[in-house]
Amino acid sequence: MRQFFEIVLPLVAPTVIYFAYMLIARPRPASSAPALDWPWLWLGLAGVALVIVTFVAVALFGGASPTERYEPAKVIDGKIKPGYFEPAD
Repeated sequence: MRQFFEIVLPLVAPTVIYFAYMLIARPRPASSAPALDWPWLWLGLAGVALVIVTFVAVALFGGASPTERYEPAKVIDGKIKPGYFEPAD
């Protein structure tokens, strides 16, 4: 689920928003709004905005607590000991 919100959603959401906009928007003369003729610019800006929102969300809500330290996975006697969090010293 986390990979969906951190990877898939920021990549797919701008395209979905753009296509939804194109379905709703009516054709307009090019002289009235030239910026609307640059869909890739708006799509790129929406993607950048979603990546920034994702980074802020991960910084605020993701990861371990500052009072915990991550101990990575190890191979001991041919068996994998999974990684875990332990209280910081």
